[in-house]
Amino acid sequence: MEARPLVIFDMDGVLVDVRPSYHRTIVETVRHFTGRRVSAAEIGRFKARAGFNDDWKLTRAWIRELGKRPNPREVVEHFQKLYRGDHFQGYIRRERWLADRRWLRRLAAAADLAIFTGRLREEAVFTLEHFGVRERFSRLVALEDVRRPKPSPEGLLQLVDGKPRSSVLYVGDSADDALAARRARVTFLAVLHDGASRRNLRIREMRRLGARGVVESVKEIERWLP
Repeated sequence: MEARPLVIFDMDGVLVDVRPSYHRTIVETVRHFTGRRVSAAEIGRFKARAGFNDDWKLTRAWIRELGKRPNPREVVEHFQKLYRGDHFQGYIRRERWLADRRWLRRLAAAADLAIFTGRLREEAVFTLEHFGVRERFSRLVALEDVRRPKPSPEGLLQLVDGKPRSSVLYVGDSADDALAARRARVTFLAVLHDGASRRNLRIREMRRLGARGVVESVKEIERWLP
């Protein structure tokens, strides 16, 4: 009997449109610490490189690139004040769910669904519950659940948990996602919506890192099921 397929999703940029939340937070945090007006269109040049799946790290690197060296803790605190806010009233509320619920229900009937995200667990759970889709995902691996974040494959390996690699598909949107999949020896599919920052650069890099294909919408992944 063949193993039931397992589809593992990254969250940000794949299941959730984070341009009004994370991207806005990055830009405003950089401006706060540098006084420079930067564009969210530049975020993609970081996401095309390994090591920048973590938006805190990306923000600190961008600030350093512009010649400032604030305390890293202060950067994270300001970032979280904007993104999460008090009682989840920050920019996190502006996110948009990208996966049609009827489509997601159909996919869950054909495959086991899980999430490997660099978000804090509490923030990931809030978003899934806010959009009423938490029950569709059997497992969630978040930032606190791994000792080594992406591009380490640790989180993917927790979710694979003995399943044949040929039955697993990982869906992400960054170089770190592609590297984690390659190191875990699972198939990787890149999702980059039309208008994603530095889209062509990111496509080239993820193909170089072994992406099996690139699609514009998460709803296009069904034909790639193992």
